[in-house]
Amino acid sequence: QVQLVESGGGLVQPGGSLRLSCAASGFSLDYQAIGWFRQAPGKEREGVSCISNGDAMTLYADSVKGRFTISRVNGKNTVYLQMNSLKPEDTARYFCATGFTYGSSCSMSFVEYDYLGQGTQVTVSS
Repeated sequence: QVQLVESGGGLVQPGGSLRLSCAASGFSLDYQAIGWFRQAPGKEREGVSCISNGDAMTLYADSVKGRFTISRVNGKNTVYLQMNSLKPEDTARYFCATGFTYGSSCSMSFVEYDYLGQGTQVTVSS
C-alpha cells in the first residue's frame, strides 16, 4: 500500500523559511513525478510545484516562483520543498502527491495523481 507522509511544517514568521519533506513507504519515489499542493481554509486546493520523473522538468506556481524550490535525492525516497521568504498568504496545509502516469512530465493538477498524503500545516504569522 502506498503511503505518503509530509513533514516539516510549522509556525514561522514572515520572511522565514521551512523545508517540507515528502517520504514514501511501499513505493519508490525515485524516477516518479511528484507534485506539491496546498489548501487554505475556504479555498480550493492549488498546485504549488512539481518535478518530473527524470527531474528534467520543474514547475512552480507564479505565486511561489523564486521563493520555493522542489528537489529530491534519489535513494532517500524523499522529495523536498524548500520554502524561503514566506508570506502570510503561504499559510495552508501542504500535500505531496505521486502516481502521475502521463509521461515524462509533471502536473500542477492534483487530480492527475493517484496518491496524496495527509499533509503538513504551514502557518506564516508574526
